[in-house]
Amino acid sequence: MARSAAAPSHDTVVVLTTAGSEEQAVRIAESLVEGRLAACVNILPGLRSIYLWKNRVWDDQELLLLIKTRASAFDKVRERVRSLHSYELPEVIALPVAAGDADVLDWIRRTVTAGEGPGAGG
Repeated sequence: MARSAAAPSHDTVVVLTTAGSEEQAVRIAESLVEGRLAACVNILPGLRSIYLWKNRVWDDQELLLLIKTRASAFDKVRERVRSLHSYELPEVIALPVAAGDADVLDWIRRTVTAGEGPGAGG
């Protein structure tokens, strides 16, 4: 039997980052999922970013990565993204998940086990 469709989440976050190429986005996504730092990464093409960097306004085409993970894994996610990214300062921002399907939240918690002890997760 499925549980509540609006269960509160206490350790689940969605991390946002961007990439300048599909190849880089896929490399980051695969590394995070294979390393059990993320349960899922969505890659959304067609993002237009306008931002201020080094006293200049930039207008770039990018891809957005939506990384589903645990708040407790954020530091490792950030380190992995930065290690694989070509940008001098890649955006890595976590947004808390206020609520979600309880089964999905459990799946994220079971899947993201990197850095935990032996037998962690599911």
